[in-house]
Amino acid sequence: MSENKYNLIIIGAGPAGLSAALYASRGSLSTLVLEKGLCGGELNNTEEIENYPGIDAKKGSELAEMMTNHAKKFGAEIKELITIHSIDLKSKIKTVKTDIGDFYSDAIIIATGSEHRKLGVKGEKEFAGKGVSYCATCDGAFFKNKHVVVIGGGNSAIEEAIFLTRYVEKITIVHRRDSLRAEKILQKRAFSNSKISFIWDTTIEEIKGEKTVNQVILKNLKTGEVSNLSCDGVFIYVGLEPNVSLFKEQIEIDPENKVLSDKFLHTNINGVFVAGDVRNTPLRQAVNAASDGALAAVSAINYIESLED
Repeated sequence: MSENKYNLIIIGAGPAGLSAALYASRGSLSTLVLEKGLCGGELNNTEEIENYPGIDAKKGSELAEMMTNHAKKFGAEIKELITIHSIDLKSKIKTVKTDIGDFYSDAIIIATGSEHRKLGVKGEKEFAGKGVSYCATCDGAFFKNKHVVVIGGGNSAIEEAIFLTRYVEKITIVHRRDSLRAEKILQKRAFSNSKISFIWDTTIEEIKGEKTVNQVILKNLKTGEVSNLSCDGVFIYVGLEPNVSLFKEQIEIDPENKVLSDKFLHTNINGVFVAGDVRNTPLRQAVNAASDGALAAVSAINYIESLED
């Protein structure tokens, strides 16, 4: 156990996990970060970051690299592309079983973030990667001069629709309400863009196609009218689902599967803290996640110091 034993293990290397790694390692904790994908999390799917203090219109992937290097500078050990098989949170010494071995720690910070929620309609799963996407920055270039549908009305939907105008000929935003929830500045940009049009009070009932997507079936929620809309792709932004499947049976979560914590981000389990989009938080932004990470790390430092008293 000794060679794989750390003061702190952080699960997830998005803004919350990387910020926690920086603060924890700078606070002299031996710190391991385990990430199932690439460091940065959703930052890697964001074309430009323009609302992070001190960062003016930087690519999300660039900010991710900066945050990763900053954490490593103070000694944090970071392992990417790791598959976690199970986590024991309740024992005094926590255990994380992975595809590259077992790791142990006195404390854990859960920073697993969230993933894009699915619509759950017919054709969504069948055409995933064949016209259905959840990431404009990943797939936008494949739709050059095409017509795509964007589902949603929040910040993500509108930001990604605006980004897609770099490639596509036409964008139709379909929203279940009669007004957008996105920030006013994003709404203004979308409404003033000649490539973007809107269909209000409407949901998608089905995504259809042959080898790839070629149409969607729409339903107006006020009139009940069903109609067909020809398109070449569908980008879906209808919210985020917290990544809690690994530990949801061990920890207290709310009805929306968000991890609950006190004001110091301590969960109901001794030595287990939470940060970022996976917790019950009213704001899902990189700056908020980074703030969470800092607080969770300081709380973990205080907890570990209490074990030595």
